[in-house]
Parts: sequence; structure tokens; C-alpha cells
Amino acid sequence: MTTALDAKRPRRISGALGALLLAGALLVGLAYGTRLGLLMIVGALLGVSLYHAAFGFTAAWRVFISERRGRGLRAQMAMLAIAVLLFFPALGAGGLWGQEVTGFVSPIGVSVVVGAFLFGVGMQLGGGCASGTLFTAGGGNARMAITLLFFIVGSLIGSAHFGWWMSLPAFAPVSLVDAFGAGGGIAVSLALFGGIAVFSVLLEKRRHGRLEEAPRPNLSEGRWLTGPWPLLLGAVALALLNFATLALAGRPWGITSAFALWGAKVYELLGGDVSAWAYWQNPDNAAALEASVWSDITTVMNLGIILGAMVAATLAGRFAPTLRIPLGSVLAAVIGGLLLGYGARLAFGCNIGAYFSGIASGSLHGWVWLVAGFTGNMVGVRLRPWFFDRPPGDRTRAKVS
Repeated sequence: MTTALDAKRPRRISGALGALLLAGALLVGLAYGTRLGLLMIVGALLGVSLYHAAFGFTAAWRVFISERRGRGLRAQMAMLAIAVLLFFPALGAGGLWGQEVTGFVSPIGVSVVVGAFLFGVGMQLGGGCASGTLFTAGGGNARMAITLLFFIVGSLIGSAHFGWWMSLPAFAPVSLVDAFGAGGGIAVSLALFGGIAVFSVLLEKRRHGRLEEAPRPNLSEGRWLTGPWPLLLGAVALALLNFATLALAGRPWGITSAFALWGAKVYELLGGDVSAWAYWQNPDNAAALEASVWSDITTVMNLGIILGAMVAATLAGRFAPTLRIPLGSVLAAVIGGLLLGYGARLAFGCNIGAYFSGIASGSLHGWVWLVAGFTGNMVGVRLRPWFFDRPPGDRTRAKVS
């Protein structure tokens, strides 16, 4: 009898969380528009997809760097390939189903290279990227809550220094869609994705003799709800949901601008003033600072991701937070979070806004971010043994991001 009751408890909790999510989406939609309410649902679906597919950037890059296993890296290339096939025609046309759409196309300069590098180091120390921090924190990883807190602090500091970094040399933004057209941009992008995938295959076979065999989860009998999902299913889901974000919001998926906003709101609540900082003099950022945080697209989607991951974790029976965190791991979370937040501000985004959505937008700065961010991950992998007892190549679910 007790076992039966215990078995029903996760579903009751997930049901309550799901009801909370739907109520939040309804209230946001009534107050700020239907599209914003729907974007909260999209965020929740992103959280479920990230958690059930254990789709991460940090661990995928770490195992490729330390073990030459490239399955996660190839899944990222598949995700990007689907995204550009969907994004480029819409961006080339300038609209999607009556909604004006624009991509994340940013300048290429010193700030992007330095910021992406710092973000890459922070990924390995913090234990996750931007999306990974949200979905693992939502999934019950208490350590990632520490990373998230200092991610916000680092974002605030980065916004304070933003003006100085923007004064450094930079090239004008470059869009593959503008340079080659939608079709040409797709061809160039697919060739690059294919090249990276082939390179990963060659290195993996050279090291191990054959490719790692992907596990084959059984998705029957409710496994769609409880997970785990195949990695490629996660890649497809993220690409489609990013496209849904483009259709609803008029721009791609982003995460870290909300962290800077949250930090600024708290800082001003404590008596500070950020209005003179160059970052907050941007009209869009200034408007977000003046408005309710609930009207901010990125904030609403981030909360959706956290709640979606919590629903997925409870359905999977894995939501079990613990505060027993080794001191070295806490220190790494603090340093990593600061680097993640600071680096994201300098680089015009994170692994989602700059890398995923940047490349999906055809922005050359997304490719520069990839190179600099991956280099930072290589350094971060070398630094991990100073803080963690586990070997750099460890791939437990707690480090999936």
C-alpha cells in the first residue's frame, strides 16, 4: 500500500507543477498578450526536452575534449542543421506567418572572443551552460542553483563594464543570409556542420576504433513522459521549439539577457542605479528595465524552462535535491557562474543566444563564439581537477549540461 502511494506521489507533484505552469501562462497571457503566454509554454517544453534528452553543451564538449567521444557534438550539428533549414528562409523573407522576424546578428570583435572564452571556462567550472544551468537547477540540482545565482551576479557586472568592452575594435555584423541569400547560406552552413561532424567521427575512430553506440531508450508505455529520450530526439525538439520562439516572439531563443535584467532589478531595489551604464542606455534594455519583469520574453521563457524541467524530473522520479555539496564544488560553481554571466554579456549571448540562435540566424559572430567558447572549454577541462574529485570525462546525469 505504501509503495503504491509512493509511486503516485511524483505524478501528483508533477500534476501540481503542470497546473502552476498553465496558470502562470494564462495569467501572463491575459496581462501581456497571448503570444507571451504561449512562449512560457514553449519554455516549459524546452525544459522537458533538455531534461529528458539530457541534452547539454558542456558535457558534450568535455567528453570530446577529454575522450574524443563526439556523439553529443554531432547531435549539436544536427540541431543546427535543422534550425538553419527552418530559419534562413523566414529570415530571408523578413517575416513568418504575418509576424516580422529578425535574427541575432552581432558585431565580431575583441569582446566576443574574450567573452566567449570566459564563458567556455565557466561552463566547465560551473557545471553547465545557460540552458544547462536552468534545466539542471529545475531538475533538482542544488549546486546549479549556486551557479545560477552567481551567473546573475556576473551578468550584472558584465553590464556595468559593457561600454568599455564595446569601445574595443570590432568588425560590423555579418549575416550569411544577407551575404549568400537563404539558399546559399544554408549550403555554406550545412557544409560546415558536415565538416565538423566528419572531423569528430575521424578523431573518435582514431582514438577508439569505432563510434560509441547510442543507447536505445524504450519510448513506449509512457516513456515519452518519464524519459529518457534519445539524444537526437532532443536535437530535433530544440530546433523546432527555437523556430516556434522565432514565430511567436519575432526573434530566436535567448536566455542570459534576463539574468542581467534580474540582477539590475535587485541592484536598484537595494538602492543602486544602473541607468548611466551603457548597456542600460540601449533603448530595448532601458525599456525592459522600466517595465515589469513579467513582460520580458526571456524571463518568462526561462521560468518556463525551470518549471518544465521540474515536471520532467518529478515524472522521472529523479527530483531529489541535496545540500551536501563539497566545498571545492561550491567554489567552482561560484567562479564558474561569475565567468558565465560576465562572458555572456561581453559576447552578445551564451551557448543559446550567441551559438545556437546566432548560427541559426546566419550570424558570423556565432561561429566566432563557437571557436572561442570551445577553446575556453579546453582550458576549463584542465582546471576541473582542481575543484572536483571526479575525472574530467565523467558523464553522470548531474553533469549532463
